[in-house]
Amino acid sequence: MSELHTPQAGDDAAPDTDVVALLMRQHGDIRNLFDEVEAATGDVRQEAFRRLVRLLAVHETAEEEIVHPFVRRNVKGGEDVVEARLAEERSAKETLSALDDMDTNDPKFMPQLLALRADVQEHARAEERYEFIHIRRSADTSTLASLAKGVKAAEAMAPTRPHPGVESAKANVALGPVAALMDRTRDAVRKAMNRD
Repeated sequence: MSELHTPQAGDDAAPDTDVVALLMRQHGDIRNLFDEVEAATGDVRQEAFRRLVRLLAVHETAEEEIVHPFVRRNVKGGEDVVEARLAEERSAKETLSALDDMDTNDPKFMPQLLALRADVQEHARAEERYEFIHIRRSADTSTLASLAKGVKAAEAMAPTRPHPGVESAKANVALGPVAALMDRTRDAVRKAMNRD
């Protein structure tokens, strides 16, 4: 299996002060959660999948709100790079949404999850190659730290479920708070129901 994380210069920077290091760490976390879901069964698989859904949803929302707009403005050819990433994100959200409605024990679940994993890995490699490297080259330490703070703030307010069709900063700002409230309420209800 190919790795999502391709080490780059500056990866040793603290994730809290460097947006590229933060996002690269999250790519590794996503890869590890896919591993957990694949290896687990029953309720353990379901719980690992819930964490994967949440991480993917908040990670992509933050990239859509913070990273992609920066790339559009500061990277040569950034508009085309971002449009390609948004198309990939929409496709992944559609698949993730379908999987989220499925029982993780359904025989159709694992083949679809493995296809999603391949798509997410390819998407992450494209981000790393076409966005992250250029962010590091075009941003000073202060900007990298500011972007990292922006990503963390966006993630704190992001929906916890995929919402296909909401792939732009404007759409996330307009629809995100309502979707986030609904998702977080759904999460709380689901958590409460599993305790009984």
